[in-house]
Amino acid sequence: MSKWKISIFGLGYVGLSHAVAYALKGVKVIGFDIDEKKLESIRKGISPIKEPGVAENLGNLIKDGVLKITRDHKNAVLSTNITFISVNTPPLPNGDANLSQIKSATSMVGKVLRDKSEYHLVVVNSTIPPKTTEDLVKPLLEKTSGKKIGEEIGLCFMPEFLREGCAIQDILKPWRIVIGEIDKKSGDLLEHFLSDIHGDEMPPVIRTTPVNAELIKYGSNTFLATRVSFINSIARICELLPNADVDVVAYGMGLDPRIGLQYFSAGPGFGGSCLPKDIKALIKTCEKLGYDPLLFKAVDEVNNQQIKHIIDVVEQKLGDLKDKNVAVLGLAFKSGTDDIRDSQAIKIIKYLVEKKAEVKVYDPQAVENAKTVLKDLVKYSTSSHECIKNCDVAIIVTDWNEFKELKAEDYRKLMKNPIIVDTRRIYRKKFNEFNEKTTYIPIGIGKK
Repeated sequence: MSKWKISIFGLGYVGLSHAVAYALKGVKVIGFDIDEKKLESIRKGISPIKEPGVAENLGNLIKDGVLKITRDHKNAVLSTNITFISVNTPPLPNGDANLSQIKSATSMVGKVLRDKSEYHLVVVNSTIPPKTTEDLVKPLLEKTSGKKIGEEIGLCFMPEFLREGCAIQDILKPWRIVIGEIDKKSGDLLEHFLSDIHGDEMPPVIRTTPVNAELIKYGSNTFLATRVSFINSIARICELLPNADVDVVAYGMGLDPRIGLQYFSAGPGFGGSCLPKDIKALIKTCEKLGYDPLLFKAVDEVNNQQIKHIIDVVEQKLGDLKDKNVAVLGLAFKSGTDDIRDSQAIKIIKYLVEKKAEVKVYDPQAVENAKTVLKDLVKYSTSSHECIKNCDVAIIVTDWNEFKELKAEDYRKLMKNPIIVDTRRIYRKKFNEFNEKTTYIPIGIGKK
């Protein structure tokens, strides 16, 4: 059993994943959140997020007492050595990061630390704009605690680099650790904690200023978004050239080690809880500094245009979409998750609804989450077969294995008019079969 006792404020995707990962290493973890419904679910060992490694281990960790859940924030801080702030920083309507939860969590922790005599380290895990740690968290923590950072309490910013579907692996076997430290003592304690977690598998550690660490996080996500928009731009060119294939082009480019193959697959565009909001927040940060980030704006615009392009492709085949029956296969922003935050599928569906199409949707995991957003705008199916039945066109947005198992014959028998717009090219290995028996339109591939 580890000697460490930590508290985590915020049990969303980032916080709960870290809580489970650290508890698996024997760390005593107290998780705090203000959402009583979420806490009740976790106390029962039921994970509110469908993340491999979290759902399977949560129940036993709760049962064994390694991971405890509470609404008592005072006890969470007073009973632990380190507090991680992992609350959400959703986008505001203007693209700025909403820091209200950061302010609330920092104030709560600070007020408790006023009455704690032992040294305590606060680590911000949430994604926050550059200078937030120094200009907002530090003064607020010192004001509410009445203590000086660097002497009586410590403060670091440590960005997370989690991929949904691989969160536990990314926490326990990360490619790198970035510590943005206010002072050396804070950084030393955090690195000591992490070295106990990782042991001989300790990855490279970058210890730097908080602003550098904040920029590493935003810069990383914006670069990944740039790669996606770049290859989607190449895909648009491929569609205009006979026999051009974006997957072949991407593979040929990606074998150059300076380029690589990661995040280099054309599709409906980037979505999820990180890339869309982070690039918008970085754009706002640049504008506040007096810099016009033309590249970042273009990356965001290309991503928006990709949705419109998919709708255009459908309209080229069907004409006016009013009263047309459209099946959308996939609601999550990627396979392996039920996360619909900033999902391109949801945006495509809203476009279709605006054009008066009759939309049916299906996803193996994300239907319930989608209902909270789409409500009665669409018809919900319980299987891929049911979804495509009697439809004029099927749009494949998420590359679930269940969709890959559909045959050309299934589309031909079930659909009114077997037109398939495949944004992920999941049937490329069956291209001849699909091309002969259906109207098959893979995004990023030119006509033969």
